[in-house]
Formats: sequence, C-alpha cells, structure tokens
Amino acid sequence: MTGMLMKKEDFLSKNTPVLAKNLLGKILVRKIGNKEMRAVIFETEAYGGFLDKASHAYKGKTERNEIMFQEAGNWYVYFIYGKYFMLNLVTGPVRYPAAILIRGVEILPERKRVDGPGRLTKFLRIDKNLNGKAIEKKSGLWIESSGIKIKSKDIKSLPRVGI
Repeated sequence: MTGMLMKKEDFLSKNTPVLAKNLLGKILVRKIGNKEMRAVIFETEAYGGFLDKASHAYKGKTERNEIMFQEAGNWYVYFIYGKYFMLNLVTGPVRYPAAILIRGVEILPERKRVDGPGRLTKFLRIDKNLNGKAIEKKSGLWIESSGIKIKSKDIKSLPRVGI
C-alpha cells in the first residue's frame, strides 16, 4: 500500500493548525535498510509563530530551534528529558517559526497504536540524525497521502495544558 508522496511545498502555510489537522490520516513512512514501516498519523500538535508560548521559538532563535526558521518540509527532531526524541515537521515560510509535533500513530498492518511522541520515535527508530533533513524518501522518513479523509466532527481540538 503506497500513497501519493507529499512534497515540501505541501507544508508551506502560516496556518499551522490547519496543516496539523490535514496530517491526520496521512501515512508516516520510515525506511531502515530494506524495511519500510508505515503508520497512520492520528494525533498532532501545532506550534505556530512568535506568539505561541508553547513553541520553542517563543523566545527567539537558538541553536536548538533554528530549523524552525528555515524552509517548510523539513524534520525538526530534538531530545527532551534526557531520554526521548520528538518528531516535528517544519511548516510556514522561511523566518516564520512553526512546526507540527507528531504525537501518535497506528502501525500498519497490525493497527498497533503508539501513543506519545517519545514512544513513536523509539518505535520508528527516529533520532537526531533526521534533524534538518527533508521530508522525502532519500531521508528515510516521509509522509504519504493515504486517501483517508477524517471528518471535522471526528477531530478533537483541545486547549494546551500548563501554558
């Protein structure tokens, strides 16, 4: 089962929350050697611009978050709590820091749910080596359109906690 490969241009928008919703139902594909793992994205979290207090870019550009200020369609992978990698997709135009955190996936064909961004990066063997890489096959991590349409009524949008 392969779908249409999404391109970098598909992520070029200042409306990161809409892009985050549009990622639901898409297929995250991880290739390691000759093996491809496929997972349906079922949970995302949007971080948009300089005014988003939950965003790494809220206090400005740093060595850690500089990828968020670069072109859309690249991976932003960082280490947190000394034990987990977080997988984010950079969105928006250059110099506008925005990204989408991939929070949960369902592994195919088993339909095994992997809840939590740290668990999904561990399961898919995603680490800092993907930081700054383009979302394309040669990076070993890309997104395909699955044809799955998620209805708005089936999407929950919740407020952030602790911000």
